[in-house]
Amino acid sequence: MWRNSLRFSPKLVISNNSLHLSSISSSAAKDVARPPLLSHSFSQSYSYSPSPSPSDSLKLGFQRPDGFRALSAATAVDLASGASKASYWARHYGRCYWELSKARLSMLVVATSGTGFVLGSGHAIDFSGLCWTCAGTMMVAASANSLNQVFEKNNDAKMNRTKQRPLPSGRITIPHAVTWASAAGFAGTALLASQANMLAAGLAASNLILYAFVYTPLKQIHPVNTWVGAVVGAIPPLLGWAAAAGQVSLNAMLLPAALYFWQIPHFMALAYLCRNDYAAGGFRMLSLADASGQKTALVALRNCVYLIPLGFLAYDWGMTSGWFCLESTLLTLAITATAFSFHQDRSTHKARKMFHASLLYLPVFMSGIMFHRLSDNQQCLTEENSESSVELSLSSQDRNVNQKNKLRNSTDRTQVRPPVSYASIAPFPFLPVPSYVSS
Repeated sequence: MWRNSLRFSPKLVISNNSLHLSSISSSAAKDVARPPLLSHSFSQSYSYSPSPSPSDSLKLGFQRPDGFRALSAATAVDLASGASKASYWARHYGRCYWELSKARLSMLVVATSGTGFVLGSGHAIDFSGLCWTCAGTMMVAASANSLNQVFEKNNDAKMNRTKQRPLPSGRITIPHAVTWASAAGFAGTALLASQANMLAAGLAASNLILYAFVYTPLKQIHPVNTWVGAVVGAIPPLLGWAAAAGQVSLNAMLLPAALYFWQIPHFMALAYLCRNDYAAGGFRMLSLADASGQKTALVALRNCVYLIPLGFLAYDWGMTSGWFCLESTLLTLAITATAFSFHQDRSTHKARKMFHASLLYLPVFMSGIMFHRLSDNQQCLTEENSESSVELSLSSQDRNVNQKNKLRNSTDRTQVRPPVSYASIAPFPFLPVPSYVSS
């Protein structure tokens, strides 16, 4: 019986995986010494399981803590690697979208649109509407600039100034750029239609089409593209005014006119400075057909002169105070002086001075027109004052006329002529005049 129990004891211990082989022999020796307690010891060893040691944990199927730490470290490395790759691609495409959109130029377009919104708002400015209008304008401008680079990829690759752009450098593909441009254009137009009005959305969509599908191909056909581009640049302030007022009036044309005339000397200076690059890229600019630069300088000077009366018109139409008239005139005379200097000395140095003056002119002009603008209430007060002054002048004139009429009537009463005297004078001039006619 003890032999059978000794044979069974190692099997039980091995099946439970709780004791070593050395413990099996010691327990067997003890069982031999104390046979009456054999069954009781078996029941205790089967029912009680002490806390497992590290070696027992390995036998029970638990993993070592060192292995868990190694797995956690590998997972952390993988996550860090994935995060770094995601960050790299986010920076890469973000930079590509920034350059495709010509972000600084688009922000200038947004500034002109926001100025138009402020001018068309009247006495109270809807700042939420202003933010929505600027956001929609930014999207549409980014779309137009991206499509411009899609169509001019081969031309940009030939110019030192543009060959590092995303498409010529191969950092992004044409389908990707078209997808980005389409998404931005549709989103911007829809945002303007929903948050502003359909007139603003229509102006934005038409400007996108005019820039991407008319102005862009025309740059390789005829120098008139500069004037078409000036029309494109003049539409955003009109868009902002329409978004604020819901309509377009005569006053709404003042800032677009300033943008139109300003762009001509700005682009003439740029075309003169970059004429070699434009020739390499295959663009037809006025400066390429004007070797002496005289025609380019004359066109720039003429359009600077056209800017001079705009300050007076803003004051005369009741949009701004008289101070803006003075400031605008001085500012326009300054840029006109640089254009005249370029006309007299057609050099790169003078063209660069005119270009820098044009960069300074626009933000100062827009800041001035917003600072000195008159709200609807102020415009009504000025109109009432002018009407009252006109009424006073008319009433004084009426008084003078009435006094003259009274004096005339009084003199007529003192010199009453009988009707016979007129008959004797008129039909018979050869007869002598009666004595009472002259009295």
